[in-house]
Parts: sequence; C-alpha cells; structure tokens
Amino acid sequence: MTDSHQAPTQPVPHSVWSDPWHFLAFGFGSGTLPKAPGTWGSLIALVFVPLWHLLPVWGYAALLVATTLFGIWLCGKVADDLRVHDHEGIVWDELVGIWITFWLAPDGWAWLLLGFVAFRLFDIFKPGPIGWLDRHLQGGLGIMLDDVLAGVFAWAVVQGAAWLLI
Repeated sequence: MTDSHQAPTQPVPHSVWSDPWHFLAFGFGSGTLPKAPGTWGSLIALVFVPLWHLLPVWGYAALLVATTLFGIWLCGKVADDLRVHDHEGIVWDELVGIWITFWLAPDGWAWLLLGFVAFRLFDIFKPGPIGWLDRHLQGGLGIMLDDVLAGVFAWAVVQGAAWLLI
C-alpha cells in the first residue's frame, strides 16, 4: 500500500507554483492539498470527464494515449527535478487513471461515483499486478503505469456494472 492516501510526509516544493511542468504534475495544484493528494487529484480529474465525453470514441482514446505518454515524460521529469522517485504530490498519474476509468462509461453521477471509488480502491490497495508494477518499475513509466492499470481495472468494474444494469 502506498502513502498517497495518508497525510503528506514530503514537503510541497515551491516550484509547483512557479514551474508549469510541476504545476501540471501536481494536478493543477491539487497534489499540494493536505491529506490524500491522490484523492484530490482524482477529484480534479472528474471535472474533465464530461468534457472528454463530448469527444468521439476515437478522440477520447487518442487523448488517453497522449496523456499517458506525456505523463511518463512529465512525471519522470518532475521526479528527477525534485530528486524524489514518486513524490506523493505528483498526481498526473491519478488524473490519467481516472480518465481511463471513464472511457466509454455511461453519463451520470452514479457512474462517476462508482468509477471514482473503484479507481481509488485499486490505486490505494494495489492488488496483484498493480502492486508489482508499483514496486518494480522506476522513473516516469513506474509512476504512471500502476495508475494506468488501476484505471483499466476500474474501467472493467464500470463496464461490467453498465453491462449488468443497462
């Protein structure tokens, strides 16, 4: 289990407010909030979901690929800048994980709640391959990939629920 759901133990770098890459990696500043920065980043990500649902299916998929690849670079760069492997305030990976969760998801508050809870549970507890990735991969790829997989697992929960209920 990771510290991302506990009170921050790493100081918030001042560069979050002066460096645009750090600002993005810290989820538009949401990663600086006290207690549970990953949850705050996930909540900020939800704001974008209705906008992404306006995109055609292929557009949303392209957005996911682009934000994932960008995130690998971004998270690696900011982690290197801060000299911390995976600073708990870096939440770009949570944003992308949430966006993956809601690709092809039905619209509505109940679906947002289900996907949010599923993603946070997979991200916090890191079952099976999610935890393995978190422990064994380094750099930007390591920061991103466990949340990408948590997003895929949460996506499967949302899609399964939609298939059963709709």
